[in-house]
Amino acid sequence: MKKGVLVVLVLFVCGLALAQAPPPAPTGWRGDCLSDIEFVGKRIVDLAEKMPADKFSWRPAPGVRSVGEVYMHIALANYGLPSVIGYKAPEDLDRNAEKTVTDKAKVIEALKKSIENAKAAVRSTPDADLDKMVKVPFLGNRELSERRILMILETHLHEHLGQSIAYARSNGVTPPWSEADQAPPPAKKG
Repeated sequence: MKKGVLVVLVLFVCGLALAQAPPPAPTGWRGDCLSDIEFVGKRIVDLAEKMPADKFSWRPAPGVRSVGEVYMHIALANYGLPSVIGYKAPEDLDRNAEKTVTDKAKVIEALKKSIENAKAAVRSTPDADLDKMVKVPFLGNRELSERRILMILETHLHEHLGQSIAYARSNGVTPPWSEADQAPPPAKKG
């Protein structure tokens, strides 16, 4: 009797451990895509955190997105693109957030959550679905593969990281990852 109870207890504990274990990280193309989204997403967040709050309303010219609007545009796309392949955006997502969310802390919070959403979409898209074709309403109902949607998600992040770097440098802000490159050489001894 004691052995039977012990076996059941061990199986129960093992079952709990397996149920709580995260799914394995994707490999192949999805693994590469996920890794790149993590890399560029971190750079975008790091740059947003370094940018002074009073510069979030700065824009290079009238009619062009401000710093904060670019970051919120990124956040909205990180929900909109995955929704095309069936990854649901939050029901309370404010589609006008690009124009209405201006507080630096709220913008950064939205960015972080949206990057997690983008990564979750890559993780949850099975390899078998990557060649599946879907209609993209905001691209004139063109049919694209789910892989291509995820590629657009990834390249969209890169596009706006570049824009954000230009905005930052125009405002005297050096991207955090290149600060070491900007430091003066150490003084020579002797």
